[in-house]
Amino acid sequence: MISNTWYDCRQVKLFAGFTIMSSCEQVPTEGPNRQAGATPLALLELGKLAAVRTSCMRQSELSFRTSREAPKDEVSVNAQLLTRAGFVDRVMAGVYSYLPLGIRVLNKIENIVRQEMDKLGSQEIFMPALHPKELWEATGRWNSVNILYKLKGAGDRDLALGCSHEEVVTPLVGKFVQSYKDLPASVYQVQTKFRNEARAKSGILRGREFRMKDMYSFHRDQADLDQYYDRSIEAYMNVFRRCGIDHVTFPTIAGGGIFSDAQSHEFQTITPYGEDVSFLCRARGIAINSEVFDQVRQLPDWQGAEFEEVKSVEVGNIYKLGTKYSEAFQASYVDDTGAKKLPLMGCYGIGTTRLMGTVVEVLYDKKGMVWPIEIAPYGIHLVSLFPTQSADAEGLFSFLQCAGIETLYDDRTVSTGQKLNDADLFGLPYRVIISPRSIKDGGVEVSVRSTGESFKLSLDALKKWGTVGNSSPSME
Repeated sequence: MISNTWYDCRQVKLFAGFTIMSSCEQVPTEGPNRQAGATPLALLELGKLAAVRTSCMRQSELSFRTSREAPKDEVSVNAQLLTRAGFVDRVMAGVYSYLPLGIRVLNKIENIVRQEMDKLGSQEIFMPALHPKELWEATGRWNSVNILYKLKGAGDRDLALGCSHEEVVTPLVGKFVQSYKDLPASVYQVQTKFRNEARAKSGILRGREFRMKDMYSFHRDQADLDQYYDRSIEAYMNVFRRCGIDHVTFPTIAGGGIFSDAQSHEFQTITPYGEDVSFLCRARGIAINSEVFDQVRQLPDWQGAEFEEVKSVEVGNIYKLGTKYSEAFQASYVDDTGAKKLPLMGCYGIGTTRLMGTVVEVLYDKKGMVWPIEIAPYGIHLVSLFPTQSADAEGLFSFLQCAGIETLYDDRTVSTGQKLNDADLFGLPYRVIISPRSIKDGGVEVSVRSTGESFKLSLDALKKWGTVGNSSPSME
């Protein structure tokens, strides 16, 4: 019985902002070696403290609850499920609040994006969302970008809320890039963007206010830009792989849109609920956007290729900007001959909130959401089916905290049906059920959300899984 042994967490040191836990120390609560005061209720308070340190949560303490029915005005799958599960809440069309479970998913997605951009050698910065009109006039986009939010500031000054940051980043980097020795240079940010969409729809897939990673690179010549551009494609596919949708996401040839006159690449994720239409060549692992399909397929390289028409969601895009923006701001550098040159630029975007919604659309099933392990709000959903507070369940929760495993613990006094339905809706990777029956059988019942596999696991095996840090439990 777990109740015979409690697990005490010891904080050993802080390193780079992370709390490092020692392995769990067994604290007997019965018998001759029992420690004074080591009662289940006392250690329950210790467990709550450890939950803060190891990112664990009691479901009874969540401020937001699930609902059986989706709002009638939400028609997209992602909005229905995220709202029902209490991950997001709609303020108005295209604008959402992100609640505790939802913000954990979004933060994890954005950290993955940061890691992959850092590997490219890009450096994170943060730029303002509020832009003066003069910057957008310099590039001629003040009147040509119809989704730009425009507003009046003090003194009747014209301002904009940024949907993109070429107008800010180019003069910024131009102040510091003076010589060819300063190139290449690359910076990125993860920021809230604004688009004055006429019809915000599809939940968090198309919003008026949304989160986005935008990266900008500066280069001496075309060859250097081309190399970085190709590397960014690989970095983007790494992001989508870690978010669990790389198997249905393809680099897609597209036009330049409002950013460039040159050809670009989108990253389209195939889903029957997508707004875009792409033509996929599976043999080459690449697609062509419908807007440029007729033009591209006539090129010699594409003669004889077989395509299938698919619906898809755009989850990222990259562009070669040339000198359009560096020329507008005269952001020049001196080359190795002493001549002034304009750097070539590239820009690279991933909508992180859109990516979150796309994962829901692609991986959900009839029971609810299905989160990949790297972006799930918690790795384990521990569900207690004891009728009242149980020392066995509390002890297991304390152990999982000590082992540093992100755990959502359903300790609520609600029906078994509600607990299991909510667990399916949340879609955490592993559901661990502890109940009088499972304890009698010597362990817990583990379910894998993505496959539906279910099996019994002994307590010793579960403890080994937790302390060793395996990615998945083993029946051995």
